[in-house]
Amino acid sequence: MIGSSDRSKRLAWMVLLLALMAVSIETLWLATPTAVAQDEAAEEDAAAEEKPAPKKGKKKEEAKGAEAEGKSEEHFIIWVIKTSGSIGVIIFGLSCYFIATASKLFLELRPEVAMPPNLMEDIKQKMEKKDYKGVYQSIKEKECLFTKLTSAGLAELSSGLAESRDAMERVGEVQSTEMEKKISMLAVLGTLGPMIGLLGTLKGMIASFSQIARSDAGLKASEVAEGISEALLLTFEGVALSVPAIYFFAIFKNRVSSILANTMFSADEFVKKLAQAAKAAASAPKQSSASSASTVTSPPPAPKA
Repeated sequence: MIGSSDRSKRLAWMVLLLALMAVSIETLWLATPTAVAQDEAAEEDAAAEEKPAPKKGKKKEEAKGAEAEGKSEEHFIIWVIKTSGSIGVIIFGLSCYFIATASKLFLELRPEVAMPPNLMEDIKQKMEKKDYKGVYQSIKEKECLFTKLTSAGLAELSSGLAESRDAMERVGEVQSTEMEKKISMLAVLGTLGPMIGLLGTLKGMIASFSQIARSDAGLKASEVAEGISEALLLTFEGVALSVPAIYFFAIFKNRVSSILANTMFSADEFVKKLAQAAKAAASAPKQSSASSASTVTSPPPAPKA
């Protein structure tokens, strides 16, 4: 469990560093074009003031062209991709990793994987036939949680049933740690999502307020709203990653506890039956030898007169 937590911390720090680098690079990349655009806009305004007033026909044509440009709206998905930027790419990559991890856990953390029905039926039939060698062979051949627990219990069964149960409990703790290691990344994603979204929020708000601070006279509402929309969109994406990650972490946490408890109970019952069968097999020769000894030492019947 210690190794899994260290690995999760390293991954979290690495993702945060990547997000910070993406924010800084994108901010520096956007700062210069914004200043240049403001200078160009100031020059265009000055040139427009010097030019003579255009004719009415030209004004109508320009108005029609502006209306046509306004009607050709950008597609929503393209707008989301452009607005999200590099931080959105990081959140998208983490979302793909979350989907792959959750799908893998749904396949691995199942009762059918911990206790395969075919194996349980085979062991049950061999126990009824008292084929104990076949039972041991079936347990050795199959690799699952049930066989790991029963193998540890059978190894200590000669020392007593209590020692056998202690060995199974120790192996059960190790297997519980291994299973929780698989689901720990969901908790990391649930924590990282809002933090990366917060980076996007700060980046968008900085862009909006810097635009307000730099524009002395001609402030465009669309440029200010662009930074605010970026901040809100990235916050939404981070929360959208965090909520399902935390939800599925709770589901798999409960599933791990349930599977381990049921498998431990089945393994304990199996080892207990084997111990009882071993005692019965050990006491049977004693009873047979005692009965044969009594027949030998008993005096013969007295002859009739």
